Amino acid sequence: MKIISPVLILSCFFITLPALPQTGFDLWVVETSGKGGQLKILSETAKALTDRPEYDNQPSFINEYQLVFSAADEKGNHDIIVYNFNSKKFTNLTKTPDVSEFSPSLTDCGLYVSAVVMESDKKQRIWMYPTNFGEPELLYDDIEPVGYYDWYDNKAAMFILGTPNKLIYARGKNDLVEIDTNIARSVKTRPKTSEITYLSQNDKVKIGELEALTLKSYDLVSQEFDELGLGIEGSQDFIWLDKNYLIMARGNSVYRRKYSEKNWEIIGTINSDTHQNISRMAYSPDLNVLVVAMERK
Repeated sequence: MKIISPVLILSCFFITLPALPQTGFDLWVVETSGKGGQLKILSETAKALTDRPEYDNQPSFINEYQLVFSAADEKGNHDIIVYNFNSKKFTNLTKTPDVSEFSPSLTDCGLYVSAVVMESDKKQRIWMYPTNFGEPELLYDDIEPVGYYDWYDNKAAMFILGTPNKLIYARGKNDLVEIDTNIARSVKTRPKTSEITYLSQNDKVKIGELEALTLKSYDLVSQEFDELGLGIEGSQDFIWLDKNYLIMARGNSVYRRKYSEKNWEIIGTINSDTHQNISRMAYSPDLNVLVVAMERK
């Protein structure tokens, strides 16, 4: 394994985590119709993509036909798995008995699949795995423990575990921008903007027996904060469909809203006798499919 410096990652243009409970999670796939504000889930098409007692979770598309996710084996070790929607085949991107990989994602340059790695000494740092199956490289050797992250301008915005946790952006070597503290686990770059978005646990509203967290953004260029309304009560996971629309889930239902509006609209429900509680999601506008992680009953 090689160490890559924060400065070296810029050359990309030219060339989780807390201990996770071993509850069984599977990935389900459902077809969609429409785009953005017209997106609907075709509930009758929903089917299990994985079906194991172990943990299959944290899906992310890396191109128009390939999905990566974190999968546990019988011993509780996590590897990155690639699923090809064209060939319908699963392939190990990693097979590492001494470390576990979580939260896989494609880097901005498209040459690596990044992941939060729980190393043998329990450090949690971001490693990058070349898409050509080359030798993995450590990104920031001195930034840990990383829980979750996303990319902007080939640098990472990271959820750093602690009391409280904090959200930082690695603008350069020894140049870390502390954005906020006490955030929820989703860290997402808003498409076609310089905004890092997240749910704040400091700003929440009680709705019935549940709490709705405030969606906030920080513009890395203008250095300005903005509030984008409330998330779905009881949920910590969201993804952007495009620059204007995002989705969240509660139970087995998925909801959509425009960032500038207040009300969430249900766009579909996955009916299952075996699985419940949608959490993490990945959307492919090319394939017109939504992949969701669901807990085994």
